[in-house]
Amino acid sequence: MTLPRLVSTVSELRQLVRDAKLTGKRIGLIPTMGALHAGHLSLVEAAERECDFLVVSLFVNPTQFAPHEDYQRYPRTLEEDLSGLSRHRVNAVFAPSVAEMYPDGYQSYVEVRELSSRWEGVHRPDHFRGVATIVLKLFTAAEPDFSYFGQKDFQQLAIIERLTADLALPIAIRGCPILRDPDGLALSSRNRFLSGAERERGLALSRALAVAGEMARRGERDCGELRAALQEILTQADLQIDYATVVDRTTLEVLSTLDRPAVAILAARVGATRLIDNALLTPPEMEERSV
Repeated sequence: MTLPRLVSTVSELRQLVRDAKLTGKRIGLIPTMGALHAGHLSLVEAAERECDFLVVSLFVNPTQFAPHEDYQRYPRTLEEDLSGLSRHRVNAVFAPSVAEMYPDGYQSYVEVRELSSRWEGVHRPDHFRGVATIVLKLFTAAEPDFSYFGQKDFQQLAIIERLTADLALPIAIRGCPILRDPDGLALSSRNRFLSGAERERGLALSRALAVAGEMARRGERDCGELRAALQEILTQADLQIDYATVVDRTTLEVLSTLDRPAVAILAARVGATRLIDNALLTPPEMEERSV
């Protein structure tokens, strides 16, 4: 078992990537904040299938945390992360300091305005400005051909796809399916903060999504009814709901009728821990037309 090469500066990463490109290798980037779990590793596995040189970033990005959020509390597990990545074909792990990414006098930020103003953007002001900024900085540092993101952070994925298209970046964005524990809870680095009782209550998110998905498969097209079902299940579990609704898969605007590809999105607090989850909803008749 060989640990991947650990890189801490943009200049060193750029040199490694450019050397790899000179030999015709396709570059894959998996941006993470560390505290890796099986969901992150599934992104690495997806990258292994179509790339020749893999870069995983481990950086807890301060600009996407609000002052009241858990930046200091966010788990930092570098040695464990490197050990987990050593089982995969990862060529470089980029773990910069905050000063490397945001040197003294830093004042440049990126915004994807409309998509960032909804849902998570309401409850976490400036969060997506920080996300878009760090992702663009990672793109310019690693110069990837492909970059991989989990669908669990669906709004983030939509924003990065928009950013990439708007700026004409030569990068293919890959959205990868949500991984779940056997009990249905979506994998998240924050799950470790849940007590046993809180975890049990948190299962209401995946349960609500399963109910909405079954309603859609049985022919329910009224998104008001789908929203009501989502909210009822979360309320019964005594969760503090930030949002629970059905939106257009691309624009993230609320839908009244399930007549296009959509996504059910949820955010709720279980004790001190905030959980998010989602599920794609496509009317069966649309799936049939696409076959």
